[in-house]
Amino acid sequence: MNHATHLGPAGARERSHADPTKPAPVGVVIATRNRSASLAGTVRHLLALPERPEVLVVDNASTDDTRAMLARDFPQVRVVSLPFNRGALARTDGVRALDTPYVAFSDDDSWWAPGALAAAARHFDAHPRLGLLSARTLVGPSDAPDPLNDLLAHSPLGPATDLPGTQVLGFLGCAAVARRTAYLDVGGYHPLLFFGAEETLLAYDFAARGWGVTHCPDVVAHHHPDPGPRTDRPAVVRRNELLTAWLRRPLPHALARTRGLAAEARHDPHARRALRETLTRLPAALRARRPLPPHVERAARLLDAVNGAHEPHGADGASP
Repeated sequence: MNHATHLGPAGARERSHADPTKPAPVGVVIATRNRSASLAGTVRHLLALPERPEVLVVDNASTDDTRAMLARDFPQVRVVSLPFNRGALARTDGVRALDTPYVAFSDDDSWWAPGALAAAARHFDAHPRLGLLSARTLVGPSDAPDPLNDLLAHSPLGPATDLPGTQVLGFLGCAAVARRTAYLDVGGYHPLLFFGAEETLLAYDFAARGWGVTHCPDVVAHHHPDPGPRTDRPAVVRRNELLTAWLRRPLPHALARTRGLAAEARHDPHARRALRETLTRLPAALRARRPLPPHVERAARLLDAVNGAHEPHGADGASP
């Protein structure tokens, strides 16, 4: 498929894809591990879409019947089998394996509404600077709106004349579509975070490279998370928020966030665990440190003021 191969937002216009008889130029990447039953439902929904997207599953070293199930029931789905669990980096493996100009992300418990991928492709075709698009997310069998939708829609960054929707510095990982060249330009998800609130750092990196990140509510994703408790989630989110601060934010901000977590750790065992894990990974964060450009830092400070300095929001702790 003919599409742009350069890096950077300038001149990134892909070929128009207005012909409704052709598949939308959007592939779907699913990162999964040991959830074959849920994954099967997701794949069925994606293969039934009118856009007929290419679906690629990246298996994070599952030990259940994931690979056998895919080979038996979905031979048309491409599979990348990883030798060990790479966390969110599995999504980047999937992006590299696809050659569609745009890549949508699903988890093994989420999928896209009919027409959503075509709508996303139209936004990317019409807006060459658009690097990543955040969808409106409906949760569970009742299609309840995710609280993150309103948070993103009312982002204080507001609109831009050359972008659709509202500018944001966060998104939900299983409800996002990226321009493939832009995603590879910024390097994808950071290896230090693994999983848990990893989206904010990637949104920072898109913005730092000049790519737009916006929320477009006309693009709809469905999310059916496991209703069971996730007891380790708060500690992971705190850890990654703090590591993100050390990786990209000014040192006074990172120090303040560290002091805040240390104060929480006196009373909260989850915070103690997060602090221990952060300190373990901090030397690597300092080696990889790359502060945000001034214009992105100004936007991040504005969001800090509105949202209480990166307290978790939505289903996955993303911030606008």
